[in-house]
Amino acid sequence: MNREELIRQIKQKKSFLCVGLDTDPKKMPQCVFDLHDPIFEFNKAIIDATAPYCVAYKPNLAFYEAYGLKGLEAFVKTCEYLKESHPHHLIIADAKRGDIGNTSQMYARTFFDEYDINALTVAPYMGEDSVTPFLQYEGKWVVLLALTSNKGSYDFQLMEDAQGERLFEKVIKKSQEWGTIDNMMYVVGATQGRMFEDIRKLAPDHFLLVPGVGAQGGSLHEVCEYGMNKDCGLLVNSSRGIIYASNDDHFAEIAGNKARELQQEMAEELKRIGF
Repeated sequence: MNREELIRQIKQKKSFLCVGLDTDPKKMPQCVFDLHDPIFEFNKAIIDATAPYCVAYKPNLAFYEAYGLKGLEAFVKTCEYLKESHPHHLIIADAKRGDIGNTSQMYARTFFDEYDINALTVAPYMGEDSVTPFLQYEGKWVVLLALTSNKGSYDFQLMEDAQGERLFEKVIKKSQEWGTIDNMMYVVGATQGRMFEDIRKLAPDHFLLVPGVGAQGGSLHEVCEYGMNKDCGLLVNSSRGIIYASNDDHFAEIAGNKARELQQEMAEELKRIGF
């Protein structure tokens, strides 16, 4: 999915919602455990219920790798199901890869060739040669970690140099020498609030993937007020607040209701900017 297609989907659905598939068997309803592949069947039910209200899905690899081969098989089946049944949704693998050049080449091959995922989260700490292998794939996206929503973000990301420039600002400025608005997004946590103003000064046209709305306490309105641009420019992720909204047999229906509620809020925010 290229930038124009993503913007078109946002306009059509009046939504910039990304549903995070952080699928944890310890939190899944009992009814799915009677099925052959509970993780996949849970994901499938969530996807079918929420697809009308979102434009992207973000499976978090840690929740699949933790269950070995069966977990990875469920991840692959989930992605294949999305591509076959809901082909107009962006698939973001939340894997936070990034290593020396030849290792990053293998990671890129894994996710962009083998799994054929649209986008991948990448850690920028090791610099240009750890990121550019992911940018060689036409039509694919790198989603670079910039400013995260966890409390540990203050340990490094907000450190200032002698001129007062913060580390996350250096990352955003430098990385624009490697990628473009057509193949690079940035992860910016929703709990960072008005920090979105500073980010938009550096990256006015890039899409931002924004986790932290809902269960982590981020404000959708605040994110939109300071982070939205003329093309919307946001993919706001919600995981726990949607997929674990209920733990009974009606879990998928209730997840769909939660996704619809967020979509309606997003439609109002898009209307506010005339999008």
